[in-house]
Amino acid sequence: AVAGFALSLLFHMTQTEVCPPSCSCKSLGEMKGLQIDCSSRKLTEVPVLPLNTKRLYLHNNSLTSVPAGALDSLHSLEEVKISDNPWNCDCHILYLKLWLEDISEPSLENSRCASPPSVRTKLLSQLTGNELGICKRLLPIKCLEFFWRDLILIAGAIITLILVAWALKFSKKLVCQINVSLYDSRGRLLGRHTSKNH
Repeated sequence: AVAGFALSLLFHMTQTEVCPPSCSCKSLGEMKGLQIDCSSRKLTEVPVLPLNTKRLYLHNNSLTSVPAGALDSLHSLEEVKISDNPWNCDCHILYLKLWLEDISEPSLENSRCASPPSVRTKLLSQLTGNELGICKRLLPIKCLEFFWRDLILIAGAIITLILVAWALKFSKKLVCQINVSLYDSRGRLLGRHTSKNH
């Protein structure tokens, strides 16, 4: 138990205090969090960041996308800079766009798409459903997959219910037949026993 607690404490400290090796970090004072500067490091992916990150600088790198959920644990974040990255504005950019809308509007306003060609140099803030049309084309395929999966699950549930109902009906019928046969045999035996005594 002590070893488990020590490991969880170490993991928590790792997640909250350790600076990513490719970045420079600066404490913002007691209980105020960290400033993480990962700018101009030729990064192609966002490093694992401390949970107490307050200011995050990722500008001037080679980032093209951010995996969905990668930044969700940064609840203390107050400032983000992500401009001057070659963002690939396909469906996968939606996570970053929505996340920045909640966290840092200025950063969203200063970041531009590098690809695909139809949206090159467009600001992330100006992306609309028309530019991200491929997302709409992907949706029916995913919905169709869910439809077939759900249809199979529903059919399986219905078949299971029918089998259970049939089994219950059969078991009740069987119990009734057993009770009737036991009653008849006991009744006859009891009748014979009483007639002999008289």
